[in-house]
Amino acid sequence: MTFTVATSTLHVNADFVATGDPTSPQPQEVDAALAAMHLLDDPGEWSAFSRQLTPDQARWESNLLIEGMHCAACALTVEDALRGVPGVETAEVNSSSRRARVIWQADQVQPSRWMQAVLQSGYRAVPANDSFARQRRQRESRQALWRLMVAGLCMMQVMMYAYPAYVAAPGDLSAEMERLLRWASWVLSLPVILFSCGGFFSNAWRDITHRRISMDLPVALGMLIAFVVSTAGTFDAAGVFGREVYFDSLTMFVFFLLSGRWFELRLRDRTAGALEALMNRLPTGVERQKINGDFELVALRRLQLNDVVRILPGQAFPADGVVVLGQTSVDESLLTGESRPIARDCGDEVISGSHNLSSAVLVRIHRLGEQTRFAQIVQLMESAATSRPQLARLADRIARPFLVGVLLAAALACVYWWPTDPQHALMVAVAVLVVTCPCALSLATPAAMLSAAGALARRGVLVRRLDALEALAAIDTLIFDKTGTLTSDTVVLGSVACRPGCDQGQVLALAAALATHSLHPASRALVCAFDLTGSAQRWQATQVMEQPGQGLSATLQCVSRDAPALTLRLGSASYCSVERPVSDTLQVFLADQQGWLATFDLQEDIRPDATETVRQLKALGVTVCLLSGDASTAAQRVAERVGVNTFQGQCNPADKLARMQSLQSEGKKVAMVGDGLNDGPVLAGANASFAFGQAVPLAQAKADFIVPGQRLTDVVWAFTLARSTLKVVRQNLWWAAAYKAV
Repeated sequence: MTFTVATSTLHVNADFVATGDPTSPQPQEVDAALAAMHLLDDPGEWSAFSRQLTPDQARWESNLLIEGMHCAACALTVEDALRGVPGVETAEVNSSSRRARVIWQADQVQPSRWMQAVLQSGYRAVPANDSFARQRRQRESRQALWRLMVAGLCMMQVMMYAYPAYVAAPGDLSAEMERLLRWASWVLSLPVILFSCGGFFSNAWRDITHRRISMDLPVALGMLIAFVVSTAGTFDAAGVFGREVYFDSLTMFVFFLLSGRWFELRLRDRTAGALEALMNRLPTGVERQKINGDFELVALRRLQLNDVVRILPGQAFPADGVVVLGQTSVDESLLTGESRPIARDCGDEVISGSHNLSSAVLVRIHRLGEQTRFAQIVQLMESAATSRPQLARLADRIARPFLVGVLLAAALACVYWWPTDPQHALMVAVAVLVVTCPCALSLATPAAMLSAAGALARRGVLVRRLDALEALAAIDTLIFDKTGTLTSDTVVLGSVACRPGCDQGQVLALAAALATHSLHPASRALVCAFDLTGSAQRWQATQVMEQPGQGLSATLQCVSRDAPALTLRLGSASYCSVERPVSDTLQVFLADQQGWLATFDLQEDIRPDATETVRQLKALGVTVCLLSGDASTAAQRVAERVGVNTFQGQCNPADKLARMQSLQSEGKKVAMVGDGLNDGPVLAGANASFAFGQAVPLAQAKADFIVPGQRLTDVVWAFTLARSTLKVVRQNLWWAAAYKAV
């Protein structure tokens, strides 16, 4: 990647930023980190994390990962820091995905300047495809797990020491024993305060030094006050703060908060890892033809327009180009939604990210980098991922003044009670901080959400975002992709037409004998169909020759009876020298020396539970639509078979996203079910989304629910469970509101 040098320097020198480590960074480390950022000011590095918006290279759009964020108030802080830099037009930060989109003027500001603004605000901005991002996430995850385990172990021990004080009758517990138990609780609370709470305290101190507020501040204040008062009660029971201790409540509260944050961190890590796997879909190196005709292995970034590269079978095409030598079959299903392998000959176009299936070809590059269709699809998905609905923006804006109100309420309560009883005044303040803090309020919802997620996991449905259950419960419109979702990834034999005098079983046996020597999906369908007949006819093929993307030819000899040898061709109409009738289905032809022998119509295999799934969704009041990259006739045929009334074919990723956004603009709550790379933008922008089957990493990265099995009815089951879960959540919130009011 083009920014490896820059980000590696940042990795070494600036990992202290936003890691929750309370240790202050040394000035020389800060200087080294800022110096490393200047390496990204080279315009040659911008294309690695940005795209050009205007031909004059004045306006650029960059996608970043923001490290160190924990809440909506953090996202607002980063947005304010970015927007305060002259030359930055707009900045949008999504607190849930930790991604930011920055539009800036290259003639007014350099990337290092607005990255420094983020760094100085207490967070860290790195390119969205930073090669060291995974290492930092793993380190952060390990640190969070250690803090959680220390808090959990100490909590259990402190609870054990606190138990006698709760159950002992008057006189059962001597003063010496009570004092010993309190000292033991204090000692066990020290690791919780000094280590497990380190992230809360460091983030709160960062907010104070920058004169701002986030959800960590009231939590940290509550923990600190509870520990100080309990410490005073342990060592000076006759002092102004009294003799009561709260070590058990303190450690339990810390453990619950860290548990929620660890689960959230794990979900984010899986999402980011899947996105990185997608970004690595393109090859890192490619064979480029030199002037003398030899080939040299060069890095992908070294390619230039009009370079000729050699792509071997199984490799991905690194850029958009035109085949200049060779014939092959190409799998473009992950990019276009097209369900069948496509033949590519000299003069045909190939697109980056698609796979070469059959034979080596030479390709002349005519689009690179952000100009390729692959890059455009990724950009669409990133744009959908960083955008936020209006209600989410409103909630983010309310978060900061609400937190200010929490702190003021706690301070006023403490001042009111202080003249009467200082210890009681401090505990009232702690109660206000904990009870009214949004973190504490949110504990009412995850209980039901985690229970629902566990039930879905036991059924084989994985939940990536717990809040997606709430969105799923409100869905009234669902969009299905066709290939790999309503249909399986394979094709099956539909009908067989053959020359008069021949029977279908005979021509199928001949075709299967040829198809055995090919890995093409159409060949596999013919072999499977013949095996299902159980026929005893067996033919042996010799002198087999395969023309990539066209078909096979061979001499066949019957092994089950005496019969003359036959010279046959199996493949496309042109390869078999027959006239293809008008048809929108995938057809395979069989011909001998006299000409046409048989035509095999292949069709997509509808999932057995697709019709029942659509019926149940309609019964739930959900409008079902079908959007497909295949031809309109193919989309119509599948829609009619499964009972979908609204459908559209020949949809590229932008068409699907536009259709989904049109429905949302009408007030619809839209869910998407898909499995291909071309579904990524819609999965990211939908209110709720499912990646079905063996979905590619990018689809999984942006989906809320992963259904790795083959049961389409699991989607309906998730709908039903989400709606029942939301009812329980509402009940919990009402109880929580009443409890807080009391």
